[in-house]
Amino acid sequence: MATQTRGEAAEKRGGGKPPAGRGRTSPALFFRQSVAELRKVIWPTRRELTTYTTVALAFIVVMVAIVTSLDYGFTKLVIALFG
Repeated sequence: MATQTRGEAAEKRGGGKPPAGRGRTSPALFFRQSVAELRKVIWPTRRELTTYTTVALAFIVVMVAIVTSLDYGFTKLVIALFG
């Protein structure tokens, strides 16, 4: 398999429980780590954000139109069948 590795690196990674001596982290440490992770984020530019928002809204409008037309069609069909 491509995801399998050999040697010490695979053994060190582990993923189970944290070591026995460690307790919970302090709120201050959690906050510092959260801020450090947020600094790594690549934030979109204004232009990218506008593009993404426009695409999302257009998709939503199209999906609403499809669902509305299907609902209207099924309503007419049921009324025609069962009066």
